[in-house]
Amino acid sequence: MIEVEETKLEGVKVITPTAFRDDRGFFMETFNARDAMAADLPEIYVQDNHSHSQYGVLRGLHYQYPQWQGKLVRVVAGEIFDVAVDIQPNSPTRGHWVAVVLSAENRKQMYVPGGFAHGFCVTSEAADVLYKVTTLYTPDQDHCIVWNDPDIAIQWPISEPIVSAKDAGGMRFKDAKIY
Repeated sequence: MIEVEETKLEGVKVITPTAFRDDRGFFMETFNARDAMAADLPEIYVQDNHSHSQYGVLRGLHYQYPQWQGKLVRVVAGEIFDVAVDIQPNSPTRGHWVAVVLSAENRKQMYVPGGFAHGFCVTSEAADVLYKVTTLYTPDQDHCIVWNDPDIAIQWPISEPIVSAKDAGGMRFKDAKIY
């Protein structure tokens, strides 16, 4: 059983699984194909990824094109500020972004469909992020929009994030490779 919340960007959803608690702790299904189908989410994922990062690390804004990749993102330790940016060529919300705090404590997940760039920054001491993806990682289709692009103007909660060389050298949104 899940609770699904729509965001201001069509297709981006926040999912909260039901946790069954007792004096031992809790149990929850983090993914169930029947619930996914009922919520109009993908039922099939082809790869699971795990990222561990320290406070202040910012990863993104990543996307795969032309074979779009959807992501179901959750945190199993710590907390992140998770961001999706609409980069679809003919979308009325192109260039708009939405952010959700995902944490081990709140158990929220965010589904980021294909056609969106994705990034996050760690707001706790460290964070372990797990995400399922709808298509396999393809290096030659991997693209990055610079995290601090002024045309997108994401209000990141970290003023001086730790970023990789790839992310620091990402392209501007206006130059993104999308046809």
